[in-house]
Amino acid sequence: MSDGMEYRSRTRNKKRYLVFVIFTVLLLAGALAGYRLYNYIYTPNVFTPGNKDVLVFIPSNSTFDDVVMILKKNGYLNDEKAFVWVARKKKYTENIKGGCYTIRDKMSNNDLVNLLRSGVQTPVKVTFNNIRTLEQLAGHIAKRLEPDSADLITLMKDSAVISQYGFTPETFIAMFIPNTYEFYWTTSARKFLNRMHSEYQKFWKGKREEKAEAIGLTPVEVSTLASIVDEETAKEDEKPVVAGLYINRLKRGMRLQADPTIKFALGDFSVKRILNKDLKIDSPYNTYLYAGLPPGPIRIASIQGIDAVLNYKRHNYLYMCAKEDFSGYHNFASTLKQHNVYAARYRKALREKRIWR
Repeated sequence: MSDGMEYRSRTRNKKRYLVFVIFTVLLLAGALAGYRLYNYIYTPNVFTPGNKDVLVFIPSNSTFDDVVMILKKNGYLNDEKAFVWVARKKKYTENIKGGCYTIRDKMSNNDLVNLLRSGVQTPVKVTFNNIRTLEQLAGHIAKRLEPDSADLITLMKDSAVISQYGFTPETFIAMFIPNTYEFYWTTSARKFLNRMHSEYQKFWKGKREEKAEAIGLTPVEVSTLASIVDEETAKEDEKPVVAGLYINRLKRGMRLQADPTIKFALGDFSVKRILNKDLKIDSPYNTYLYAGLPPGPIRIASIQGIDAVLNYKRHNYLYMCAKEDFSGYHNFASTLKQHNVYAARYRKALREKRIWR
């Protein structure tokens, strides 16, 4: 082989080797990039306390930076840069949806972004009971749903809104049936009221409405009486007895003379002893001055209280007085004479315990 041919052969071999080296480097670089890309997308990047599912709340109108901050603040992201990269590639940065989301331990960026981008929320349970005022209700709901208490109470006090649901400002509180409900966290204040109205209608439709009609009361009137029963006694077995007592008074045209209505008129349910001067307060809720039911419920009536009115116990009692043992139960009487005996015992017990107000 001539020197020229040998030179050309060596040159070709060098070129082939160089191509092989370059190809190998590119292949390794591609494999490394692919491996890194795979890790960015599919390997676990979410770590939660105790390896348990957690709820993440993304407020409505949040930006992508807000979402990153929420995840970062709670320490859920192992690699923030990787999450941001995947979110941008999947265009989540342009499609933020507020809501409550369940984040699982060891989720990949792909799964996390898909979840947040989907807007598939985890419903939250909202339970309310033992609520006296709309202000209390608004504050309670604001702790569980996104709308703040100001937005809620503004609607709850709006007479135009109230009338759309068929109530008056005095009776509107009857629309709220205490129970446990599922909501999406982003439910608006108005949608919350719509749901409560729907639940009210379902609650009363059928047997309850029929029972109310049978005793000559509207659903709102039943709730009004039930609210008084709830304030009179916390003893569930006693509520139908108390309800029957007030039904007896209503049928006879007697004033209800219910102490809880005086507390409502005073604006103070902490009062333990009603004084004679309190009975003179000029308020439509003063059932010592005005006959019949007050203008509306004095609190959100419990389901037990409502059912106690609808299924009140038949008896001849017209009077009641708290027992002197402070057990929470009452002494019931059919005559004023017997009632006065019970009342004297209770007043004596109050004096002995030095309860003046």
